[in-house]
Amino acid sequence: MKIRTGFGYDVHQLQEGYDFWLGGIKLAHTKGAVGHSDADVLIHVICDALLGAANMRDIGFHFSDKDPQYKGIDSKILLKEVMKLIREKGWKISNIDSTICLQQPKVNPHIPEMKACLAKVMEIPEEDLSIKATTTEKLGFVGREDGVSAYATVLIIK
Repeated sequence: MKIRTGFGYDVHQLQEGYDFWLGGIKLAHTKGAVGHSDADVLIHVICDALLGAANMRDIGFHFSDKDPQYKGIDSKILLKEVMKLIREKGWKISNIDSTICLQQPKVNPHIPEMKACLAKVMEIPEEDLSIKATTTEKLGFVGREDGVSAYATVLIIK
């Protein structure tokens, strides 16, 4: 059996006038994340961690922000494609651990819905996906509510 770990990190600016997609669900907020796709920072870090663990580069390599076909795309579609790519190489998810850094809105009430959504997309048990949230105690771009960031680590097996 082969075991590998992967790590993902991403940041998106928050601005008024954008929808706020996080963990595959739309959050009600006055600001949303800015990006080429729907800017779902949690899905992006999970994709990067999975691709990195499988030694398949990163999300930008597979889904370029210069490619118009990905403009405004639902990041769940990208995650499904990443799952297809890693499964074609014989990899299976053992577990995912992630952390969202966001001052407002509060994420914790939405975590069960995010877990259910993402586990369904990845076709894994919810117990294999951990989503946590923290603020930055009003420090930095997250604390000023200018942006959102997220981290993820994954363990995959073959």
